[in-house]
Amino acid sequence: MKKILFIAALFSLSACAKDFNDGVMEKKGKIYTINTETICNARGYHGNTPVKVTIKKDKIVNVEALPNRETPRFFENVKTYMLPKFRDVKFKDYATVDCVSGATISSKAVRENMKAAFDYYTEHK
Repeated sequence: MKKILFIAALFSLSACAKDFNDGVMEKKGKIYTINTETICNARGYHGNTPVKVTIKKDKIVNVEALPNRETPRFFENVKTYMLPKFRDVKFKDYATVDCVSGATISSKAVRENMKAAFDYYTEHK
């Protein structure tokens, strides 16, 4: 009985060891979340435009804009029209998503953040 409990405890510890969070990328099970605040300095019109990218099985599940200083009415176009286009895209194909007219500088900065997230994910997964 003690052997079974020991093996079960060892198995659960090894399962937990696979999850991690290094401050940039967090892994829970098969889901990775990358925060680009500290790995990318892509400037939009008024400053950095960090994002949080969620990936599962090498596909983008979600891209969320993190706090930034972009003009809200223009950046709303990025959040409404650009970020949803990333969903269900294979992560390696993130660059196929086009910029949003009227928020071109912010859109390009978001794409730079996506590249940083992709590079980090590829190197650290």
